[in-house]
Amino acid sequence: MKPFLLVTSRGEDDVAAEEHAAYCRLTGLLPEDLEWRRIDRDSLGPIDFAAYSGIILAGSPFTVSEPTEAKSPTELRVERELAQLLDEVIARDVPFLGVCYGIGTIGAHQGARVDRTYGESSQAVRITLTPAGIVDPLFHELPEAFDAFVGHKEAISEVPDSITVLAGSATCPVQAFRVGRNVYATQFHPELDTAAFTDRVRTYAHHGYFNPGEVDAIIEQVEHADVRASHMVLGRFIEEYISSSPAPRVADLAPVYSKSA
Repeated sequence: MKPFLLVTSRGEDDVAAEEHAAYCRLTGLLPEDLEWRRIDRDSLGPIDFAAYSGIILAGSPFTVSEPTEAKSPTELRVERELAQLLDEVIARDVPFLGVCYGIGTIGAHQGARVDRTYGESSQAVRITLTPAGIVDPLFHELPEAFDAFVGHKEAISEVPDSITVLAGSATCPVQAFRVGRNVYATQFHPELDTAAFTDRVRTYAHHGYFNPGEVDAIIEQVEHADVRASHMVLGRFIEEYISSSPAPRVADLAPVYSKSA
C-alpha cells in the first residue's frame, strides 16, 4: 500500500512523538505506513503526491491570525511552505486532512477570515453536522451530533464560496469543511483520546489557550467526555483514500512540488 504522510510542527520532541503515535493509534496505521515530516525542524522539501495515499496536516502552537511581526522565522517559513504545498494540493484535489491549525491554514489559503472571534478554550464540545456534512462521503457515517475535543485561539469567522461547511458548534460555527472533493479540515481534534488530550492540556497550560489555574477543572471535565465518534473522521479518511497500489519508483514520478521557501 502507499503510505500516508503526516506533517507536524510542534517543537517539543516528546509532544511531537506522542502526536505521531496518536495518529497511528487512531488510524490503525503502522508507523511505517504513516511517514512523518517535522517542519518545525526541517524544510518540508519536495513531495511526490503520487507516492502517498493522502496527507494529514496536524495541529500546531502556530496561529494564522498572529501579527506577522510577532511570528518567529520558523513560523514564517512554515507558513510559506504550507501555502506552496496547498497551491498544489488544491489545484490537484489531493486527498488532504488538516486538523486545527490545518483549518486556519487551508481557510486562509482560500480567502476565509481567520481571527479570534470564535476561539474555544480546551474542552469537549458538541459538534453538529450541517446538511452538507450529513451527505458528505467522509462524514456521512458519523452521528449527526457528537462530542469532540477542541482548544484553539482562532477560527474561521467568514467563509468564502470555495469552502463547504460540514460541521459547527454553538461556540464555533465552522468545525469542519471541505474544499473541492478531497481536501478536508477540522477545527476539533479527531486524533485525541482522553489521555492524550489531558497530556496536551498540561503541556500547553501556559500558552494562552486557557487560564492556567483551570487545568484541574478542565481535566476533570474531559475525563467524562465520550469523543469516540470524532475519531471516525480519521478512520474514514484512511478508508476513503488508502491505496493498495505500491508507491511508484521515484524515477517514474514527475516532480509536482519542488518550490523552495
